[in-house]
Amino acid sequence: MVGRSGIAQSARNRLSVPALDEACYWIVDETGIPKQGRHSVGVARQYCGQVGKTENCQVAVSLSVASEKGSLPIAFRLYLPESWANDPERRKKAGVPETVTFATKPEIALAQIADALSAGVTPGVVLADAAYGDSTAFRDRLTEWGLRYAVAVREATTVWPPGVEPLQPEPYTGRGRPARNLRRSPGHEPVSVKRLAESLPQSAYRTVTWREGSNGVLRSRFAAVRVRAVHRDYWRATLREPEWLLIEWPETESEPSHYFLSTLPQSYSLTQLVHTVKMRWRIERDYRELKQEVGLGHYEGRNWRGFHHHATLTIAAYGFLLLQRLKGWDKKNGLFPQAPALPHWYVPRGSPKSTTPRTRLDRNDSSSDHPSHRPRTPAMSVLWENV
Repeated sequence: MVGRSGIAQSARNRLSVPALDEACYWIVDETGIPKQGRHSVGVARQYCGQVGKTENCQVAVSLSVASEKGSLPIAFRLYLPESWANDPERRKKAGVPETVTFATKPEIALAQIADALSAGVTPGVVLADAAYGDSTAFRDRLTEWGLRYAVAVREATTVWPPGVEPLQPEPYTGRGRPARNLRRSPGHEPVSVKRLAESLPQSAYRTVTWREGSNGVLRSRFAAVRVRAVHRDYWRATLREPEWLLIEWPETESEPSHYFLSTLPQSYSLTQLVHTVKMRWRIERDYRELKQEVGLGHYEGRNWRGFHHHATLTIAAYGFLLLQRLKGWDKKNGLFPQAPALPHWYVPRGSPKSTTPRTRLDRNDSSSDHPSHRPRTPAMSVLWENV
């Protein structure tokens, strides 16, 4: 494997990005690569972001490190659907290691995050879309590891509204064992984030501008409230800690478009919360450039090892280009190209189906006048391989 041959180790030692250390974000996401047939490793009919629909494709999960000035994947692993994981014949032909078993995408992402922590990568705020943010196990593990997050959730996600929490255990009657778990009752139930958003007064929403985009200023209406997440409270004896629910509701829309749960400090302003969650869109540009500039999607082989060799080398090449761009960051003729626009059909996962697709999402690098949530850190590696 590349990681064991020394190529990835050499890249890790030589590709450091000191310019990425003024603020740090860890972005979890995935990318789809359209593929025909059924013998290329991991190929299956599944959602493919590149074409915006369910299609025959391979999907890889990645972890990227980002700052105001750049971002780069530092972990990249193919998702192996259950149909592949449970097919010995196809596994053997594609060279899938015996140690690789079925894992959900959030589980793969958690393994990548654990590797990053073990490797000493400076922790950042974890950003992810609703495919990951909706997983309570994913969010709980991040909290267990001491990582803050700002992740998207779907409109059906339930929370306890501000000032409301599960009922305490039933009083002890003197018979049997004392009740220990929290409880609900008729009329005392959590609500969906959509219902909570619609119950807030109009005065709770403020227009926030987060940066200058390629087609003009990027702004929308937001509200933020402190809530408690809900997941099987009746099995818990203690309350979950309060966290932020950030709601985006554009003035031109009939309903909210995005929802985020975040464990960022209570002292964070609405502007800081918005700025943080909007950093996630940087990964979309990385995927676009990885495919268009260095050929991430051009691998024509079929096996597991070759897929990850190809991905490792294309990411190393992209890391080199990133270093060259960062060298010209403050020059008049910097090396950053015009950020590509999103396709007209693009709708982030977790958005209501009725929401109009947005073609002017955040693609530009922002100014660095936002306060950093992390202390200044040493230069870090931008690539490792663990396959």
